[in-house]
Amino acid sequence: MSLRSIALLSFCVLLVACSKINQENYSKISTGMPKADVEKLLGSPSDCSGALGMSSCTWGNKNSFISVQYAGDKVLMFSGQGLK
Repeated sequence: MSLRSIALLSFCVLLVACSKINQENYSKISTGMPKADVEKLLGSPSDCSGALGMSSCTWGNKNSFISVQYAGDKVLMFSGQGLK
């Protein structure tokens, strides 16, 4: 295996290991938590939409994600899938 291949493989492993979309961070989310605290924990969401004071934001991808629903700027409900 070439040095370049080893470096690329190491980078990919490190990238996955450093993901904020994991079970540990999911367990830190709680109902009533401010939106700013969730974004501090998970980073910027992949997708957000909303209307009339309600919003829904998602972090991750179709295989591993955290979804948070807000009323105003407070967590109303949240769910996750494929977290490690």
